[in-house]
Amino acid sequence: MTNKTFHLPALTLALTLTSAAFAAAPVAFESFTYTGRDTIFEAPLPAGHFQNPILAGYYPDPSICRVGDDYYLINSSFAHFPGIPIFHSKDMVNWKQIGHVIDRPNQINYDNLGITRGIFAPAISHHNGTFYVICTMVDAGGNFIMTAKDPAGPWSDPIWLEFDGIDPSIFFDDDGRAWIVNNGNPPENKPLYSGHRAIWIQEFDFKNNKMIGPRSIIVNGGVDLSTKPVWIEGPHLYKRNGWYYLCCAEGGTSNHHSQVILRSKSPTGPYVPWEKNPILTQRNLDNNAKHAVTCTGHADLEIGPDGRWWSVFLACRPYAPDRWATGRETFLLPVTWTEDDWPVILPPGERVPYVVKAPVPSVSIAQAPFSGNFTWSDEFDSAALSPQWIMIRTPKENWWKLADGKLHLNPRTERLSGKGNPSYWGRRLQHSKYEASAKLTIPSARGTSAGLAISQNETHTYYFAAQRTEGGLSAFVEVQNGPKPQTLVTGLLPADAKEIELRITGDEKVISFAYRLGAGEWKELLPKADSYPISVQAAGGGGHFTGALIGPHARTE
Repeated sequence: MTNKTFHLPALTLALTLTSAAFAAAPVAFESFTYTGRDTIFEAPLPAGHFQNPILAGYYPDPSICRVGDDYYLINSSFAHFPGIPIFHSKDMVNWKQIGHVIDRPNQINYDNLGITRGIFAPAISHHNGTFYVICTMVDAGGNFIMTAKDPAGPWSDPIWLEFDGIDPSIFFDDDGRAWIVNNGNPPENKPLYSGHRAIWIQEFDFKNNKMIGPRSIIVNGGVDLSTKPVWIEGPHLYKRNGWYYLCCAEGGTSNHHSQVILRSKSPTGPYVPWEKNPILTQRNLDNNAKHAVTCTGHADLEIGPDGRWWSVFLACRPYAPDRWATGRETFLLPVTWTEDDWPVILPPGERVPYVVKAPVPSVSIAQAPFSGNFTWSDEFDSAALSPQWIMIRTPKENWWKLADGKLHLNPRTERLSGKGNPSYWGRRLQHSKYEASAKLTIPSARGTSAGLAISQNETHTYYFAAQRTEGGLSAFVEVQNGPKPQTLVTGLLPADAKEIELRITGDEKVISFAYRLGAGEWKELLPKADSYPISVQAAGGGGHFTGALIGPHARTE
């Protein structure tokens, strides 16, 4: 599958940035190919069924809205740019990325942010012909909204809102009023225990894009404050049969994650929790079971094309006990309503299924390149890069160019381990068993390297590259599993070599590195390295927010 039908207007816009004088000659990447081979995806899908996750890899904190027969979904993007990917679907199963909400470098300032800071939990809604995305920019501005008439963009610059906390969501009531709910500080800003938070509500004047009226707490701590619940967050409001339903995540975004439901006859409360909460969790199941799905929560609900309610939510897929590299992914399950009008995503004790009957069984299921096993190639011969390519933070200069059917990267001093914007384009790692390769021109100047990087965050990266030094031409594998990188292996290459193909193969716990020159045989440079350094757990534990990226990188040495 190629990316020729996907385009990213952001890059055309970003290319208007002032170009800096390049200290080293650009390195040309001719192609990139990614193949996923996860065991759980090998069996053919039964007719009329879809594969979970619907968005595999680092697509956390999903939010969904329906406009007529169209569905739009967005995800968190933290310090990656372009930010807040936006998808379109007719059936809630087959998704096409139509762009990013944040696609202009001057929209949001990501300077000096850690990779897991920045854009937290955006929520999308639609009212009277206008799309709204509300979000938190952590450590760099607070809460804001962006609006658009076309969900593919352009989206407005941020409109900043004056309230504390994270995870805001807008609810448009049928009486013409609108409300914003979010995770905020507990009463009087005095937490009773670590992780004690509250859900707040305040009216939103959407005609003037400002908050009005009193701000009040509608949930203190969680479903039952006496049990010291932690991290009540990700709230969404819905209205059904005269009830206002408040759906929230509780328990933190790791293995104790869950989804809970409360309801009221008024948007401002009082809210009563369901006595059989949570409505979704896997925390009481064996997380080390084969093909277990863990960390379920942060759900959003919407009515599907079949007239039933459905839920999108995040979850993780460990490939070994408490280990994964793909981050938090987007799953889809139907919602069942009880006789007394409470929604249930998954009954207690049931595991999240990988294969689910589709909302529209007659629709052809072709979920790649967002789910299942597939091969995805980029020949870099389109007018713009695929929207699946993202970078770290916003660019300050032109360090990339598409020309002559190649992606040209300018080597610079910025490192993946720094707080700047390195010459690196990554696509999300979507499998635990995968192969990624790139064909590139070997750097012509000394002190320059270029190749493939697979990066989890600033301190957890593998870099496989070719370089020219005073000692000659060589390939090397570098790992960073903490504060400082180290070179694991170096292999000399023929001095007259001009092009090289690099391949990284992941097989759950093991990662290997091979290269070939021209049409020659593959040569293993490092056949069995430990994949742990690029895992979520190495980078920050089960609550780590992002997943690994893999793609072309160039730097000066």
